[in-house]
Amino acid sequence: MTVSIVPLTPELWPAFEDLFGKHGACYGCWCTHFRLPPAVRRENDRQRNKDHIRERVEAGPPPGLLLLDHERADGWMQIGPRLDVPEWNNRGRVSAPVDDAPADDPAVWAISCFFIRTSARGRGHTHALVRAGIDFARAEGARVLEACPMTQSRDSRSIGLFVGSRRVFDKAGFSEVIERKIGRPLMRLAL
Repeated sequence: MTVSIVPLTPELWPAFEDLFGKHGACYGCWCTHFRLPPAVRRENDRQRNKDHIRERVEAGPPPGLLLLDHERADGWMQIGPRLDVPEWNNRGRVSAPVDDAPADDPAVWAISCFFIRTSARGRGHTHALVRAGIDFARAEGARVLEACPMTQSRDSRSIGLFVGSRRVFDKAGFSEVIERKIGRPLMRLAL
């Protein structure tokens, strides 16, 4: 298997589009859940979400990483400065920033979403994406990388796992910062 992990740039849009499929991954989200306010998400349909993320990809910088098996995208991880995913920063969310890593600091980054092709699950792709994400964030000048995964899920196919599994972040060296809701720790890796 020839796997590579690369930033999502405009020329890779067709691979990203194929990965997300006609339904736009998680019920037409197109990885806009943390990018758009709830009122806009309720108004949007999957096409508007797709248009939003495509415009974001075209504007740059890359909003995440694609895992490619040859030329087919089998995985996606949204990663970048917290500022790029405004809804992830709302004070009412379990992922809200803490004082020593404010959302308006461009060196404070977040891993906010994953999507793995159904046929490619169970191959360690999420682990590989996180490892690559650490290197990517460090190379881009991040000083802190945060995530807010699920501690456990009754079903490995749970839609809630779009935030990742705690064990993946534990294995990558992240530490719990705070747990505002049982089962959803805010985790951090100092870079």
